[in-house]
Amino acid sequence: MPLMEIGLVPFGREDFQRLIGWIPDAAFLVQWAGTSQFRFPLDEAQLEEYLRPTQAVPPTRRAYKAVDRKAGEAVGHIELNDIDVRNRSARVARVLVGEAGLRRKGVGTQMLREVLRIGFCELGLHRIELLVFAFNHPAIACYEKVGFVREGVLRDARWHDGRFWDLVLYSLLAAEWERAAREGDRAGETPGRVPREAPRRNHEEG
Repeated sequence: MPLMEIGLVPFGREDFQRLIGWIPDAAFLVQWAGTSQFRFPLDEAQLEEYLRPTQAVPPTRRAYKAVDRKAGEAVGHIELNDIDVRNRSARVARVLVGEAGLRRKGVGTQMLREVLRIGFCELGLHRIELLVFAFNHPAIACYEKVGFVREGVLRDARWHDGRFWDLVLYSLLAAEWERAAREGDRAGETPGRVPREAPRRNHEEG
């Protein structure tokens, strides 16, 4: 089956019910979103609050729905969170391929590559990081595939369901991403479609 061509467009109120429908139970919600932002059952009031940082000036969160460009259908969700203009950093979070039948077919990899392109090329970020539960091996494999580097383990960092859970910290720097993109071009892949010199925004403090 050929890969979809995935694009990212801003997540909005019109997408609330679709995302709610992708979250079947409390355990899935925690694995997708962690323990701090949402509670089960997910509802529109929680998502309204979730959108607030996307409306700040400048936004500290950019939330996206992933769209199959050929079919025009939404297939997932992803975000850049904790966007720090001064330090040119952000965190990838809440990565979700919505339908179970589309998982482990490369859709999540494409979503990650596109959000990295946005972060490094459009926003001029220097560092993008993420946190993942140590037990989430499929997600970890996907993150490592696109070039994220394991930095360490936050031991017993989250309390849920009567016990503590470890988180693993990964990061990717702009120079590492550009190098991987160019190597992918030579190999006939397109990990990021980075130009020979990635554009940089001039970030002013304040």
